[in-house]
Amino acid sequence: MKLLIVVLLVAYASADVSHVVGGRTGEANAQIKKQELDVGVEGQYQYSYETENGISGSEQGAPRLVPGSDNPAEVVQGESRYTAPGGEVIQLSYIADENGFQPQGAHLPTSPPIPEAILRALEFIRANPPRETQN
Repeated sequence: MKLLIVVLLVAYASADVSHVVGGRTGEANAQIKKQELDVGVEGQYQYSYETENGISGSEQGAPRLVPGSDNPAEVVQGESRYTAPGGEVIQLSYIADENGFQPQGAHLPTSPPIPEAILRALEFIRANPPRETQN
């Protein structure tokens, strides 16, 4: 029952897009064109929404038994899309499971490449592993 309430609250919060576009003229009053929610009795769910100004999102999730744990973990997969104030279309997809939240999107920062000298050093270490010394 608690899981159902949490899922419904997440779906409701996700469908309220006024906080994303509240500063732009008329965007705060965008109407919801489509909204769906399906909750199963065993904890699985899926929802989707779309507004008249192009904001959309969907998510699905279900509990899954995790090896080495007595409690199931909620496995979630979803995506959302909106247009940023500068006109850039932001598209985010994600997976959340026992390994944490894993977002993907062209707008997300990425780590810099590993410097060439470090790559050469790592390759050298791999090719010439340290020998154990005996005292």
